[in-house]
Amino acid sequence: MTHQDNIINLTESSVADLCAEQRPKKYAHKKLLAIEAAAKVFADKGFHGATTHDIAAQMGIQQGSLYYYFKSKEQALQEVCEYGFDVYVERMKKICAKDQPFEAKMMAIITSHLTSYSHKDSAMKVHNEQRLYLPIERRSRIKELGTSYRRLLEATLIEGIKVGVLRADVDTHFIAYSIIGICNSWGANLIRDESLNLFETIEQCSDLILYGTLSRQSK
Repeated sequence: MTHQDNIINLTESSVADLCAEQRPKKYAHKKLLAIEAAAKVFADKGFHGATTHDIAAQMGIQQGSLYYYFKSKEQALQEVCEYGFDVYVERMKKICAKDQPFEAKMMAIITSHLTSYSHKDSAMKVHNEQRLYLPIERRSRIKELGTSYRRLLEATLIEGIKVGVLRADVDTHFIAYSIIGICNSWGANLIRDESLNLFETIEQCSDLILYGTLSRQSK
């Protein structure tokens, strides 16, 4: 074999290795596009009104090609819900990692929670409204993410106790669930009632959670 042949073989090998390296990245990018397309369709038509043909059309591909990304409409809903909640938890992690006063951190958490109900955030909108259409066996990852979110919130409340902003005897587990419940309830109201102002709702929920209903003079 000549030196030139060795160079050609080496070049062909390098190209093959590069192509092999790029394939997973290309698939991951396409998979994200598939999830975003499914989120848009489910947000617009609902799980029962949507079809795999609708998702494929949103992606600009043939229905049969959608099988490379989702084996069923149910799997598509599962992955959309997981993606939406995963992004939501990642935002929570960033908020909790910041060095800022307790009140500012709580305001950021409440703001993030309520704005997740925005119609522009299709994946989280689908999670909030349609995850219960998934069978229980498909909700395990969503449950794990929910637990992670609650624990981050509890850790923030514990920080509040340590710095003396919260009473030492508060039940952080109970308070965390209560905050999530308030935000979920008002988030659902924001979706149902278009007359509600997002920022006013954030302000009112924050005031209730941080300061309660007692007058300032009675504290």
